[in-house]
Amino acid sequence: MMENNYPKLHNATWPGIVGKGPDSEPPISLDAMLEMTAAAEVDGVKFDGVDLGLFDPHYDLDTSDDGVKRLADKVAKYNLEIGSLVAPIWGGPAMGSVDERKQFVEMVRKSCEIGQKLRAMGIRPHGIVRIDSASSVGNWAADPVRNSKLIADTFREACDVAADYGEKLAAEGEICWGGMHSWTAMLDTLEAVDRPNIGFQADMSHTTLYLLGYNAPEARILPEDFQWGDRETFLAGLKKLTHALRPWTIDFHVAQNDGTVHGTGSHDKTGRHCQATDPNGKLDITHDAGYWLRDDSGVLTKAFKHICWDGCMFANDVMTQQKTWNDILAAMIKVRQAHGWVE
Repeated sequence: MMENNYPKLHNATWPGIVGKGPDSEPPISLDAMLEMTAAAEVDGVKFDGVDLGLFDPHYDLDTSDDGVKRLADKVAKYNLEIGSLVAPIWGGPAMGSVDERKQFVEMVRKSCEIGQKLRAMGIRPHGIVRIDSASSVGNWAADPVRNSKLIADTFREACDVAADYGEKLAAEGEICWGGMHSWTAMLDTLEAVDRPNIGFQADMSHTTLYLLGYNAPEARILPEDFQWGDRETFLAGLKKLTHALRPWTIDFHVAQNDGTVHGTGSHDKTGRHCQATDPNGKLDITHDAGYWLRDDSGVLTKAFKHICWDGCMFANDVMTQQKTWNDILAAMIKVRQAHGWVE
């Protein structure tokens, strides 16, 4: 029987940047991230590609066409493809002033233009452009009705711009973003945007915190006295969450979570990404990924052609060990064996 060759297995490069900085550890270069990704191998299987953050110090969004070509050549040199892209929208909150919201949409436009060029070069066969509200939960909560409307309006404009480049936008399900900080708020936002090219990016670590109601106790799914040893209750909650958000899901991150919140550098508190082999990990990565990759009847959705590992805020001494990436790749392979297909 043929081994599953879909979904393709990608590694994220932005963990070399996110949570790093002056008050944390130095960033890890794009070249180093590509090198470690390409060097990972488990029983002859390697990563197929990378998902990229289009921001400093890995990338200058204002680079020329030659710069886009250099990026494509750099990734191709490692025998990797490019998948999803992260638009650097944090300079202008989606619920901010008129000028800030224009800045947000312009960052999406530039990212989509790069995405289109990479597709034309043949190195980016699939993937979305990721966005978030770039707004804190505290600021959003000052006027939820008005701010939710502004976020939806900005996202709608961004979707219309993305459509001009043949791109889809995926809103990141992470508790640190206002208007997206709970599963109910996320659904409200997606429904309010009402565009065919908007969807949801599910991350196994971040979305676990939706169950616990961090930043939104009223949207908590698991009971307040929930204990992590109660797997049956956890899976019932996960089933409810994925039933609601899976129809919107167009991008997926495999990850591990230890049930706590964490933040370093300029990144607000959010789901703690753990190593694939972390003994404190609360998820059965292979099994639990199936709730996102299969429908309620257990049928594969095939809603996206690749899955990505996100390991933000790992310490540099962890990220620079090749074993870390081999362990991650091994976890990804198991997910594909259990929930993949052949094309």
